[in-house]
Amino acid sequence: MSSQPNNPLHGKTLEAILNELVDYYGWEQMGYYVKINSFMFEPSVKSSLKFLRKTPWARQKVEELYIKMLDTR
Repeated sequence: MSSQPNNPLHGKTLEAILNELVDYYGWEQMGYYVKINSFMFEPSVKSSLKFLRKTPWARQKVEELYIKMLDTR
């Protein structure tokens, strides 16, 4: 049994979360919600992952946006 059954982030990789957000919002809207250069200027999953993995505050904002997205589906 999962130790975190109610955690929507449990078992999700950062890359999977990012890809779902890009599919749902698109880069432009993501840059509006989370103001980081890797979303606003020449966005790519690779550059965004690199930044998010070393920037806890940005990763937290992306995770919060993901949870918000799940709630609106």
